[in-house]
Amino acid sequence: MYTLGINAAFHDSSACLIRDGKVLSAVEEERLSRIKHAKRPIPFSTYELPFHAVHYCLENEGIVLGDVDHIAYSFDPFLLLNGRRDAGFIQLPLEPSAHAPQNGWSSVWDPLFVCSIVNAPRHLAGGFPHHLSARFKGASASGPYRWHFVPHHLAHAASAFFPSPFSEAAILTLDGRGEKATTTYATGSGSRLEILREINFPHSLGLLYEKVTEHLGFLHSSDEYKVMALASFGRPTFVEAFRQLIQLEGEGRYRLRQDVDLKELLGPRRERGSAFGERHFDVAHSLQKVLEETVIELAGWLARASGAENLCLAGGVALNCVMNARLRDHGSFKRIWVQPAAGDSGTALGAALWVDNRERGGQGRSYQMDDVFLGPCYGDEEIEKFLSWSKVPYRRMENTAREVAALLAQEKIVGWFQGREEFGPRALGARSILASPLQANMQGRLNEIKDREDFRPVAPVVLQEEAQEWFVGAEESPFMLFVYDVRPEKTCRIPAVTHIDGTARVQTVRAEQHPLYHDLIKEFQRLTGVPVLVNTSFNTRGEPIVSSPRDALECFWTSPIDLLAIGSFLVEKMEAKPCP
Repeated sequence: MYTLGINAAFHDSSACLIRDGKVLSAVEEERLSRIKHAKRPIPFSTYELPFHAVHYCLENEGIVLGDVDHIAYSFDPFLLLNGRRDAGFIQLPLEPSAHAPQNGWSSVWDPLFVCSIVNAPRHLAGGFPHHLSARFKGASASGPYRWHFVPHHLAHAASAFFPSPFSEAAILTLDGRGEKATTTYATGSGSRLEILREINFPHSLGLLYEKVTEHLGFLHSSDEYKVMALASFGRPTFVEAFRQLIQLEGEGRYRLRQDVDLKELLGPRRERGSAFGERHFDVAHSLQKVLEETVIELAGWLARASGAENLCLAGGVALNCVMNARLRDHGSFKRIWVQPAAGDSGTALGAALWVDNRERGGQGRSYQMDDVFLGPCYGDEEIEKFLSWSKVPYRRMENTAREVAALLAQEKIVGWFQGREEFGPRALGARSILASPLQANMQGRLNEIKDREDFRPVAPVVLQEEAQEWFVGAEESPFMLFVYDVRPEKTCRIPAVTHIDGTARVQTVRAEQHPLYHDLIKEFQRLTGVPVLVNTSFNTRGEPIVSSPRDALECFWTSPIDLLAIGSFLVEKMEAKPCP
């Protein structure tokens, strides 16, 4: 039985294909369309389906759409109709008003989004299937597949629990908003999942973080991670202001005050591109601190209500690795697992897993997510054919790990394109830029290459078997979703990856997860004594992470990256010769 999962309602559109409980492939639309977050801002294409991602999933398995039994869409618009399939209009959770104060809370439902969602009921019965059948051979608008709308937060919860290593767990999902829910508490046991409680729009920790992100001069729906990095430079000046804004009511409930103008609370909005001041650092620090203590409080209630020892996290807020670490260290739960594509892209996975499990009669979970290598892959033959066609200088390496490690030890910066692409927002050794952590100036060099802000840290990847020797209490962390303190005696050895607060966002790697990647770090350790590399995503500012050899070559030749290790081949730039 094939189940195709689709996310397309908000941002980070994606597709996932499952066969009888096993995840075969998953990819974000942006990697293939080359449109960041897969959505054009004007007009905002709310219901544009991820055709490229769907095509990859089908082609990778060698099937056509007509072979698919179920399509799971990770948004249920009928929740905005109070469950009615015959209603002629949608009641939005909060109606924008031209007379409402411009405090950032009244305009959450973008007018273009409102228009598309209001018009959606006319097409719900057959519109999406029709658009799919028009694009793909082997299917008609009527199937044979069955179409399922899966509530957004249910898809998040399923994505968090079903691929986790736990047979029983509490589940917490936190994001900006779904149809109505913004925070969901649930429990999972075996193949069962039960929703305990939800917090509805407009009370949303994710939206608060978005609004403050925008107030600080960043993009409100994609730059939250920059605020998290900025927070380390600040002081808790605005903590009490944020505590008054977020009103905890006990029993897992909270409310956000809607009558507060952020400009009055935090000062003037920073203009994009202007310099950062102490106030901006303090706002970021205070927001991060209050988010952490709020989520710790909510998770504490969930621990008591569920009696669970394990916690699964998903939703965009779960990509906040500093918050995840504070939650881990607080001790409400013994173990925490965060779904690596925790944002909206992961709802394609969750929706597919939910429908697959239900349609197979809850036969049990048969998939555990040990890695994220679920995307497109290119073999040496295909890569060399493209390199030859492109007329670029290249050579075949005899020992990829050994030769690239030697270059990294010489402080070269290497584009690393190997194996199947990662699913989710993190580059984890398939589409990465790699460098040595031994010199402090490497952070600045990489930020310059990627055209990033100076304060942005870069992250380490470390051999799993060596992790605790370099990072305090480091456990297995293959998805780079937790921070750990760098051991004080090691900070001088790896200054490039040590953040200003002494922490690092750590990725661990085992040989079974990515043998070549593991071998590369092992070779670097042999040469330098350090089992750590800098790992950042293979892209430049405003561009999605590279997916194809063409993408890799374009990024390489249009940036100061020194070398490109693509499959078994090394591409080098010729030194420019002065004019005679």
